[in-house]
Amino acid sequence: MTTPLSPTPSAGAPVDHSTWTIRVLTVWHPAIGLAIDPVAVLAIDTAAGADPAQVVVWVPETHKAAAPWRERLAGRVSLEQVAVWDREDGVCQVAEAAVPEGSLDLRHAAELVLDELLAEVIPSLPPRPGE
Repeated sequence: MTTPLSPTPSAGAPVDHSTWTIRVLTVWHPAIGLAIDPVAVLAIDTAAGADPAQVVVWVPETHKAAAPWRERLAGRVSLEQVAVWDREDGVCQVAEAAVPEGSLDLRHAAELVLDELLAEVIPSLPPRPGE
């Protein structure tokens, strides 16, 4: 599945990251016994009239593992919901991530975090059972 390209801000236009929040969405990893298996990155812009107001980018080949998060993200997500998820323990957890330097827009920020997960974090995890 391809993701549509986001519009690029005009050259020299400052990008305000202060209203952005990024979370890595994780699920239970049976081999490790903790909810540390990343399945998606959620980016939210709280600015009035933000377009898009939220972006989700999924880790490839995690459709089944990510099912609990797909259900939770079926509608628009509020910061209040994210705050509840921040406090929850269990098979689905969230971890705050910094907005990457040089992010051009909200989607780009989420994709940069996903790239880091794909390059650094996911290769260090043991395979999921059945893979």
